[in-house]
Amino acid sequence: MRHLQNFEMIRRIERAGSIRKAAADMHITPSALNRQLNQFERELGAQIFERLPRGVRLNAEGELFLQHIRAQLADLARVRSQIDDHRALRRGRVSIACSQALQPYFLPRAIAQFRRRHPQVTFATYVRDRAAAEEDLAKFHSDLALVFEPVYMVDFEILAAIPQRIHAVMRADHPLSEEREIRLAACLDRTYLMPNQAYGVRDLLEQAARRMQRRLSPAIEADSFDLMCHYVLEEEAIAFQIPVGLDPAALPGMVHRPLAEADVPAGSLILGQAKGRSLPVASHAFAKDLAAAMDQLA
Repeated sequence: MRHLQNFEMIRRIERAGSIRKAAADMHITPSALNRQLNQFERELGAQIFERLPRGVRLNAEGELFLQHIRAQLADLARVRSQIDDHRALRRGRVSIACSQALQPYFLPRAIAQFRRRHPQVTFATYVRDRAAAEEDLAKFHSDLALVFEPVYMVDFEILAAIPQRIHAVMRADHPLSEEREIRLAACLDRTYLMPNQAYGVRDLLEQAARRMQRRLSPAIEADSFDLMCHYVLEEEAIAFQIPVGLDPAALPGMVHRPLAEADVPAGSLILGQAKGRSLPVASHAFAKDLAAAMDQLA
């Protein structure tokens, strides 16, 4: 680029303070360098160096020109960075550890929407309980984690968070299905299913039961929310899930109702990365998409 060559010529002359010294640094003759400078000044329409008895120095016009060139170089560096980012995004890979609730509906939709814009970006998704998801981040097995009620949060940098109330899931003909919200005690007085201790839903229900001085005694305990939500279609029973993991249209005959917040306060669905880590370009871009999608759920 010619303007970069001119900038380098002027910078060297300015630094040397004379055409002769600059020419020696550039391994050309002083007369050749002087011709280049004179040609440039003619094209610019102004002298940019003040000629002194023992050298040269930039005049006001020269300072303005250098300021202009430095601004152009900064813009060029920004564009080059954007080009590099675009190349990395075009062929990037995103790895994400997530709670089960994100697998059936939310995450597939988010990934598909992202890949429509960036079809060569590939994904690796891992279903993890909340502790395992944080461990994945710490060991760099995953770039991102999207989990309900993380456990430790020591090396976890929060990128986005939204509240999620726990819902009771049941058949449409269940005696409690007509309630707008359901008291936890009413659920515990009936047949119910529970996730195991590794999941945030279970932790929040355990805390609520202790406050009520009740002990949880599920008819079925499972590590699969999908199993539990399907099971309630087979028996008059109640399962529990957060709404991001529910789509009644996908299971005709199933309904869900929020538990009363007076009994079970909402938990947090949190998107995060390892603290202090610089994400790959594709993962950073996808994290922004996930945060926007989460905002729409809030």
